[in-house]
Amino acid sequence: MNVLLLGSGGREHALAWKIAASPMLTRLYAAPGNPGIARHADCVKLDLGNHAAVAGFCREHRIDLVVVGPEAPLVAGIADDLRAAGIRVFGPSKAAARLEGSKSFTKELCAKYGIPTAAYGRFDNLQAARAYVKEKGAPIVVKADGLAAGKGVTVAMTEQEALAALDACFDGSFGAAGAEVVVEEFLTGEEASFFCLCDGATALPFGTAQDHKRVGDGDTGPNTGGMGAYSPAPVMTPEMVERTMREIVEPTMRGMAEMGAPFSGVLFVGLMITDTGPKLIEYNTRFGDPECQVLMMRLKDDLLVLMNAAADGQLAHISARWKDEAALTVVMAARGYPAAPEKGSVIQGVDEAAALEDVEIFHAGTAVNAGALVANGGRVLNVTAAGRTVAEAQRKAYEAVDMIDWPQGFCRRDIGWRAVEREKTEQPG
Repeated sequence: MNVLLLGSGGREHALAWKIAASPMLTRLYAAPGNPGIARHADCVKLDLGNHAAVAGFCREHRIDLVVVGPEAPLVAGIADDLRAAGIRVFGPSKAAARLEGSKSFTKELCAKYGIPTAAYGRFDNLQAARAYVKEKGAPIVVKADGLAAGKGVTVAMTEQEALAALDACFDGSFGAAGAEVVVEEFLTGEEASFFCLCDGATALPFGTAQDHKRVGDGDTGPNTGGMGAYSPAPVMTPEMVERTMREIVEPTMRGMAEMGAPFSGVLFVGLMITDTGPKLIEYNTRFGDPECQVLMMRLKDDLLVLMNAAADGQLAHISARWKDEAALTVVMAARGYPAAPEKGSVIQGVDEAAALEDVEIFHAGTAVNAGALVANGGRVLNVTAAGRTVAEAQRKAYEAVDMIDWPQGFCRRDIGWRAVEREKTEQPG
């Protein structure tokens, strides 16, 4: 098979690494890719906003499957346009991608189908939103309705913080994404990421992980796109997975099909595990980043076989197998992230660190300048390791981090802390 992978981040590098291992693969292209992806794929310059150009490339290079990594092209309808051109796609339609593209759409779906989620208000003007916050008080959650690259959510512990977040949305800090806001009840519990591969009718459970959104150790500082993750998430017991499928995923799949937008691709269920069970925080319609990196480290099966089954509506006849090991990834970010990351600094020692046993380093925001690897984004490297326990994977990942020579980079030093603490308390004696 000839495969075209769209995207350029750490998620896409992990997907490229896993797809490249498939015996089914003839040739892998990536648009635009990055220096890490270039080790597994032919990187090509394509404007992902020009769907006709992408379709033309697919015809010219006899592409058998397009894998869409990031959310923006999906929300813009690239899957529809490629399918209309007769090209197979792994990824949801524009109508189905509204699950990520509009938080208010998802909230209304939850209300209609009885899906457990936080109580909320939806607003398109600042005064009404401010009045709602003052009525409800803090803590409270403010979300830009549209896509904001993982940065449109504020978990406000004070009323003033919530009002400032509303001001930012309506002042245009998130562009069109903030023209409407959703203000939600603050849920208490433990967050988890749950994934399903979907084919429009069947949802196949596809692993669990736990992300670390805040920029600083101890879950402090502003929200980011994710500073690290581990898999599996211990809070997602078999019973909790079963409840999540029954109470959240299955009614969502049914609801989307009933409204003429059957969901295919990856359904990423952001959960809060509360005292009363799982509640939906939000949906994403693609793999998480950096959760994808740890899932790919643990997946036993051929990813390309699974993606083909999803694209062909055949997931009812297939399953996914996982290694017993844990995996953990540490995001190395450029100084100034998430506000104003500094680009262009030289990074050394990556190949040496990647040579460690059970370690893979996925490039998220890198470029090559005059033969040197340089930072070219906010989140730059995903240092990923596997181990028998989360603690072992954590130790291996930080051993690799410490081999990388990049004074202008930083990372959290406590990725996986909840699971490591849990492992300590569960040890006999």
